[in-house]
Amino acid sequence: MTTTPLLEAREVTKRFGAVEALRGASFQIFPGEVVALMGDNGAGKSTLIKTICGVNSPDGGEVRFEGRSIAGWHPKAVQALGIETVYQDLALAPDLDTPANLFLGRERLKPGILGALGVLAKKSMRAEASQVLKDLSVKIKDETAPISNLSGGQQQSVAVARAVSWADKLVIMDEPTAALGVPQTQAVLALIDRVRDSGRSVVLISHSLPDVMQVADRIEVLRLGRRVAQLVTRETNEEQIVGAMTGAWTQEVAA
Repeated sequence: MTTTPLLEAREVTKRFGAVEALRGASFQIFPGEVVALMGDNGAGKSTLIKTICGVNSPDGGEVRFEGRSIAGWHPKAVQALGIETVYQDLALAPDLDTPANLFLGRERLKPGILGALGVLAKKSMRAEASQVLKDLSVKIKDETAPISNLSGGQQQSVAVARAVSWADKLVIMDEPTAALGVPQTQAVLALIDRVRDSGRSVVLISHSLPDVMQVADRIEVLRLGRRVAQLVTRETNEEQIVGAMTGAWTQEVAA
């Protein structure tokens, strides 16, 4: 593993009025690894991720990607670096089919005069979408059906596939297995493994210890807006993780 993080947050602070959501939070992920970001509700996980992605501007600290500061960058500029995020609400259009959702906001136009008139290149988008799903082993019985007709696990897989298709380097997933059954959860976790195998890094925000223990290489724990633990998954156990989240177990860790 390279000694230079792909992405690193250093002492990030963020306040919303009287609420101090981040109190010098730090985080790092290296190329080609899955890192779980854990913590109780209110620990600052989602705030940190939104700050990294440009949704929030930090009040202090620094966010660095491939060695350069991106703190306060606009979300579109962050995406242009090869970073995509799958939020809990998935941001799928229920009435559109799978290919249309994969290209949502990035629709392709036909060449020439038809493109100038706004005619979509539906055939090429469908072909590319099918290839993306095939590469990730995502099985959708009818790709032309409205996304609302798919199961929760399939919808989650489509959202992840969309992120992966546009993310060259890093995919951030916020609770990707929440409210899914066991088979659907396993499908999403297998998809995370395939994303890592493709050379991309994955940040996994999750409350599910079994999911984290199954796919994460490392675990970073936030508590009260600060990083309190950095753990190698194969060298830790669930008791230590829960202890770090609750404050019952402490670790000497860089801020």
